This record gives sequence, C-alpha cells and structure tokens, in this order.
Amino acid sequence: MTFSSRCMTHLRPALNKTVALSGLLAALLAAPVFADDLADVTRLVKNGQYAEALNRADAFLGKNPRDAQMRFLKGVILTEQNRSNEAITVFTKLTEDYPALPEPYNNLAVLYAAAGQYEKARAALDAAIRTNPSYATAYENLGDVHAKLASQAYDKALQLDSANSVAKSKLTLVRSLVGNLNGSAPKAAAAPSAPAIAKVTPAPAPAPAAPASVPKVAAVTPAPAAPAKPAPVAVPAKPVVVAKQDAIKPEAAKPEPVKREPKPTPAANVERDDVLNAVHGWAKAWSAQDVKSYLNFYGGDFQTPNGQPRKAWEDDRRARIAGKGRISVKVESPQVAVNGNSATVKFRQVYASDRLTANTRKTLTLTKHGGKWLIKQESTGS
Repeated sequence: MTFSSRCMTHLRPALNKTVALSGLLAALLAAPVFADDLADVTRLVKNGQYAEALNRADAFLGKNPRDAQMRFLKGVILTEQNRSNEAITVFTKLTEDYPALPEPYNNLAVLYAAAGQYEKARAALDAAIRTNPSYATAYENLGDVHAKLASQAYDKALQLDSANSVAKSKLTLVRSLVGNLNGSAPKAAAAPSAPAIAKVTPAPAPAPAAPASVPKVAAVTPAPAAPAKPAPVAVPAKPVVVAKQDAIKPEAAKPEPVKREPKPTPAANVERDDVLNAVHGWAKAWSAQDVKSYLNFYGGDFQTPNGQPRKAWEDDRRARIAGKGRISVKVESPQVAVNGNSATVKFRQVYASDRLTANTRKTLTLTKHGGKWLIKQESTGS
C-alpha cells in the first residue's frame, strides 16, 4: 500500500476545496494500521459509498482507537457527508494526539474557512506551518485566508467612509478577481492505483452568506496618477495582471549574453559526496534497526518535533524502530545544496515494513561538526 505525501488540501478562492488523505509523517509509519482494512475503507470512499466506509472505519477504530491513518480517513468521510462539526472534532483530536502532523491542522482550516470562521482557519494554518515550515500547501491556504480577511477590511473601510475612492477601487478590482476565480468548480485529483486516495473532494459545505461587498482580496496596487490630473480608475472585466518585465522589449534591444553556471569545484563535489554518504548511512542504520547508530546521525542542535525534549524524542524513536520486524528505508532522487558548513538534502523516502509501505518527500538539513555531517532538522511533505 502506498501513500503519497503530496496528497494535500488546497484552499482555492471559493474556499470550498478538497480535504485530502495524505501519507501523514514518517513518525507514524510504525502505527498499527492493517493494510486490508485501510484499503477496503479507501476503496469504498473512492466509490462514494460513504455510509459503509464509515461503518468499516468505526469498526476498525473500535479495536485500534489510536490509529492515526484511519482516524484521518474518518474525518475525510465525515466531510464528504457534510458532517462538518463531526469532522472538525476528529481532526481536532488528531492535532492533540499527534501534534507533529501538519495535515489535520490544514484540513481544520478548510472546514473553518467553509464556515466563514477565517480567524480559526488562520490559527490552524499557522499551527500547520509551525509543525512543518516547508508545507507549501499551508502557505498557499494561509494567503487565501488573509485575502478574505483583507476583503472584509476593505468593505468595513467603505462602510465607515463611503467617499474613500482608493478603498473603493481596490474593492472593485478584487470583486472582479474573485468573481472570475469562483466561476471554476473545484477539481478532485484522480486517485492512484494504490489503495490510498490522493484527494477526496467533499461535497461543498454551504458557503456562508457573504456581504455583497466582501470579495476575496489580492494585493492591488493603485493605478499611478498622471502628472496633471488623476485619471479615473478603470474597472477591468478580468483581474489586473502585472506584465512580466521581459514581456516588454525595447526596439533594437540586444539580447543579453547567456550566463553559464560555474561548474562545481572538486572540493564542492567532495562535500556533496560526504553529505550524501551521511544521508545514506542514516537510512542504512534505520533499515538495520541499529538505533544507536541511527541516533548518532542527529546533532546536538537537532530541532526535535514540537520542541519535544531530546530524551523523550529518542525514546519514542527507539520504541518505533527496534524489534519491529522488517524495515527498509531507501533514499531516491536526492538533491543536495551545500553552503559552507550547512547542507540541505531533498529526496523521496521509500519506507517499507511488514505492515506498511510509504513513499514521501523528505528534507534534511545538516550541519558540519568536527568534519562530520549531522542532522539539524527534518521535515516531511512538499
């Protein structure tokens, strides 16, 4: 069974976007999930058989109440059934039990935004980003939420000062933008052939009645005034798009010479190889369940998830790795960037055990201590 870590939820301008089932984090890869049960429930969800899927999920959770993946899937099912309050309860409890997972926070934000509770949505997305600073989906969603809050602020400004022409022109442009974007229906990503689902599009929750003058806002720059008399603001039928600089070419302009990236020096290649050897050694120790060697790849400045005490984190990793049967961890398609004594490695982590297989995006930040590259920070996701 394969879960894709890029199965995330996107808030789009209509704010009724999908709630996704992700692979969750590698920290839960040893959770007691049974492949057949999860695959069966997932298949029922993909076929739209939500009632039966929920019954199967509840039966499984009756025996395995802390299983994070099935609980997450239950939240998706409840969202599909427009049972938003119950879905919020499921995702909220997940954030309490597994605070290192960013996806439940993100899905809470989607549900809050659909209900017009934008401050709650903003707080949930802030928590997702604190949990995983490289979670691009949460940043995008946070921008949409801030845009909605800003649009309400423009409307309030006009209520207090109806003669405010600058606010009025911004609001008019934003209405045009929001109207254009809201015209396209949300799209669900196709489910992969594996039992996991990439994205499940919930039936849209009834959108809160928005004031006629509350649009979704993007940053709008007022039109520059002419030297003598300000020109009237033209309201375009479509969003104002600032032309890229290279779209306006002066006549007879000579093309700039092609800049070639300098080739890596032999010393840079050596550093890159040393970083990769450290990452592969880390994966090898994990696969061999050699916990002592595995933990030695983490530096003294390692940033534990959610500020957890180092000893508590090590005890948790030891419990999840040692004596768990077969474990295989592979590092695929690594991309290495070295800057002095700091390096970043982005790769696809392929994890396989007797119970679960997961294919996720992973980022490791390493620092050099006494000639040895050690892990300072790790994150999972986009």
